[in-house]
Amino acid sequence: MLNITFADGNKEKAVIQALRDRAASANRVIEEAVRGVMEAVRKEGYGAVERFSLQFDHKAPYEISRETLEKAYANCPRDLITALEHAAGNIRDYNEKLLPQSGSWTSPDGGKVGRVVRGLTRVGVYVPGGTAAYPSSVLMNVIPAKVAGVEEVVMVTPPTDNLNDVVLAAARIAGVDRIIAVGGAQAVAALTYGAGFIPKVDKLVGPGNAYVAAAKRMAYGALDIDMVAGPSEVLVVADETADPKFVAADLLSQAEHDKLASSILLTTSRELAEAVDAEMIRQTGYLERSEIVESSIQDFGCAVVCTDMAQAMALANEIAPEHLEIVTKDPNALLPAVRNAGAVFLGSWSPEPLGDYLAGPNHVLPTSGTARFFSPLSVTSFIKTMSVIEYDRSALEPIKDQIIAIARSEKLTAHANSIQVRFE
Repeated sequence: MLNITFADGNKEKAVIQALRDRAASANRVIEEAVRGVMEAVRKEGYGAVERFSLQFDHKAPYEISRETLEKAYANCPRDLITALEHAAGNIRDYNEKLLPQSGSWTSPDGGKVGRVVRGLTRVGVYVPGGTAAYPSSVLMNVIPAKVAGVEEVVMVTPPTDNLNDVVLAAARIAGVDRIIAVGGAQAVAALTYGAGFIPKVDKLVGPGNAYVAAAKRMAYGALDIDMVAGPSEVLVVADETADPKFVAADLLSQAEHDKLASSILLTTSRELAEAVDAEMIRQTGYLERSEIVESSIQDFGCAVVCTDMAQAMALANEIAPEHLEIVTKDPNALLPAVRNAGAVFLGSWSPEPLGDYLAGPNHVLPTSGTARFFSPLSVTSFIKTMSVIEYDRSALEPIKDQIIAIARSEKLTAHANSIQVRFE
């Protein structure tokens, strides 16, 4: 099942290239279709949203009542509600500790400078419908926004005959302010431009299909977005002390997402790689999504046997994975070597699903190598900061000539004049 190769300077580059290729941009047909939807909604407003909703989802958009939310919450098994509330508590606690604070201080010139931190006014959260039901994503997208002080969180989800009770319960737990049953590119367009009772938002987050992803790309600039996520991926760095059963299970946990998911093992032990391969074959036999798993591993799964940990970590940083597990004798010793990863999991008892569901850090992570420059979604994704400057005459006077000199060097005499008139 698991293709095992040995690092030689070329084969590992082929692994990286395969990952990049699989995350190619959306098909041109999708792009053109979405562009038409976005433009129609921009020009026509709600009428176009309703038309596309009836065409694609066979229902007009509507708002989901608070009573529906309460009923869904009551219908969910108590043990599941307990788990979701536990996760929500951990997510809230983690983000509260990350929340930047407003502050001010005295500059070297004797003036007062600082910044003010504000939550965004309104945020949209896209939640997929159909067979996809991810209450954990509702918690991960909504709670950081609420901690940031966002005034209104609007969740959108495709209108279906049977809205998912667990997703609605998660929305209640997370503190969503409004839920509107509208999906697809038309939902993104409505939140971008505002359409009837669907409000315009400052930022849109949340996963979606290729049409939603394309719409988010086009919307960026009119609003902010979290990121355009590619296929899920996990990279495990392991030495001979790792338990092959654990490593195999973690690789399989990502492979079940979809056929484009990637699961990679970097190890210094050929024996471990072979043992992990045997375990993956054994465990796949009892997994419900075995067909997806087998396809994912066949196309985008591999083990690379490295000469040493330095080579393994260099390759891991080049790949810049969404999830990076370090399963070695002393995983903390390798943490300083990590430059690029969405989330890092240290040791045998910190499997990736712990981060997906309960630990508190976000599972909305950069993919396809973008961990080189993107960060996970968090409370800081939902704030903006404003700089504050307050000088009195005694602080401004000693530096006035320097400001005037710089302004005149740029031939901006009105800037220079703004300073000069104060001291005439």
